[in-house]
Amino acid sequence: MKAVYLEAIGKPFTLIDAEKPVAGPGEVVVQVKAAALNRRDVWIQHGRYFLKEYPAILGSDCAGVVAEAGAGADQSWVGQEVIVDPGTDWGDNPRAHSADYKILGMPQPGSFAEYVKVPAQSLHRKPGHLGFEQAAALPLAGLTAFRALFTKCQLLPNEKVLVTGGGGGVALFAVQFAVAAGAEVWVTSGSDEKIEKAKALGAAGGVNYRHDGWSKDLKALTGGFDVLIDSAAGEGFVQLVKLAKPGGRIGIYGGTTGMIGHIKPAELFWKQLTIYGSTMGTAEDFTRMVRLVTEKQIVPVVDVVYPLEEAEQAMRYMEAGRQFGKIVLQVG
Repeated sequence: MKAVYLEAIGKPFTLIDAEKPVAGPGEVVVQVKAAALNRRDVWIQHGRYFLKEYPAILGSDCAGVVAEAGAGADQSWVGQEVIVDPGTDWGDNPRAHSADYKILGMPQPGSFAEYVKVPAQSLHRKPGHLGFEQAAALPLAGLTAFRALFTKCQLLPNEKVLVTGGGGGVALFAVQFAVAAGAEVWVTSGSDEKIEKAKALGAAGGVNYRHDGWSKDLKALTGGFDVLIDSAAGEGFVQLVKLAKPGGRIGIYGGTTGMIGHIKPAELFWKQLTIYGSTMGTAEDFTRMVRLVTEKQIVPVVDVVYPLEEAEQAMRYMEAGRQFGKIVLQVG
């Protein structure tokens, strides 16, 4: 089979001929139709991920057709169009994953290939209203957004939500999910064009964080927020604390701008704020996320589709941060 291969840290992705996987007990082999990139893949290429097991076939997200089911797996899956929950071994504590938790694409071979082997319990039927490229965009980013919004921050209808970095994959799912849940959603972005695109998805408005006084402008426009979903951290996080209403909840799933700045403790305890760290999610989170997407007919935003053999170009495009939505590899 054709697969995208990462030989070592700092090396470019190359297309190779690899051995097709064989389903073992309780496993299935999925013929991949489309696979999506995540920021995780860039980190692994640069050696910034906590696992460093090279060479590797990366890729956490995919949609495809079940080609083979091993012993003990439900044989009725064969021929079904599916998406795959990329996480395994979360553990018994729904509040935090275990030390054994793994994500498809490292250490086990991932979805940047014509076939991928996964546990049968990781399969979910592809939402019927989505094509393969759209469905492939959903798993990891959608799961992260869903857990931060609903499992952690317990978003309620009619609440006001702020999503920072309104252009990335997780952020846009947070926008779409919150809108579908009946919330009033605002975004921040360093691009006025991306703000307008977020409004087309149902956001009420947004501000450009490159402008001086952006947080004061946003406070004047909205009066503050019940839920704030952030991927940046850094000095901007101080402004999120100021923008949170009393009883507000802040969900943080990333830290692209580094260490969080100086926060006045009184702003946390006097407003009774709660800060939730969140990433990925449980099998139950994934099931609920797929149900929401299906019931509300949510369509993931796909920015661009590359053929599998252009995975290296796709990675550089992601690293440049130009995308609005997910970057997808078409397989086969």
